[in-house]
Formats: sequence, structure tokens, C-alpha cells
Amino acid sequence: MVPEISLVLALIILVWLLVLTILLIRIFTRYYRLTKEATKEDLGSILEKLLKENKIREKEVKELLKRLEGTEDEVAGHRFNPFTATGGNQSFALAVLDGNGSGVVISGLHSRDSTRLYTKLVEKGKPVKHEFSKEEKEAITQAQKQ
Repeated sequence: MVPEISLVLALIILVWLLVLTILLIRIFTRYYRLTKEATKEDLGSILEKLLKENKIREKEVKELLKRLEGTEDEVAGHRFNPFTATGGNQSFALAVLDGNGSGVVISGLHSRDSTRLYTKLVEKGKPVKHEFSKEEKEAITQAQKQ
């Protein structure tokens, strides 16, 4: 009876050692892949550098999210409905201007059946060929403030 128990215990220990060996080999291969190009710097300094860069990226992402939230709120205020009988506030007017107030106004008019995009040139805040709609004038005013 005692030899049978010791045989079972030996088998359990052998299986356990086999599992630990496999796990250790996997850990060493991953470690080797991570450090095979780390000849000039030790692993600690590489990890420190990565952590610093990660913190910088986190700050940048937070700043971008703040700016995006502000832009979303601003864009929501510039939507309008050009057709009083149908649809909602799905149309927009966007002015892209340089420092002199010259550039382009892009208008998107959304109806039940389609969405149409129009562009109009702007020179020093004034229309080049076509007159501006009320919404386009507002977009130009907003763009000049920026």
C-alpha cells in the first residue's frame, strides 16, 4: 500500500514539474523576444522609457478628447434644416479660411432623398461668385473668430 501511494505522489510531482517546466520555457522565450534587441540598454531603462512615453500619449489623448468634445458641441450648433416641411437639422455649413479670410465654404443640404454638397469661394470674407446663405455667413463669421 505504501509503495502505491509513493508511486502516485511521484507521478503527481512529475506532472507538476512538467507543467512548471513548460510554463518556464514559455516565459523565457517571451523574455528573449522582448530583450533580444536590447543590447545597448538594459531592460529597466527600456521599460522606464516606454512608461514615460505612455504617460505622454495618455495626456495627448485626453487633450484630443477634450478638443473633440468641444468640436462636437460646436458642430451640433451649426446644423440647420433648409426645408421647413421635411427632415431635421441634418444640413451643415463649414467655412475653411486662411488668416486673410479667404478660402471656401462647404454646405451640405440633406433632404429625405439625398444629400448635396456645394462649395463657394471666399475672398476676404466676401463671396466670389455666389451669394452666401444665412448659415454660410454664420459659418464664415465663426471661422474668422478662430
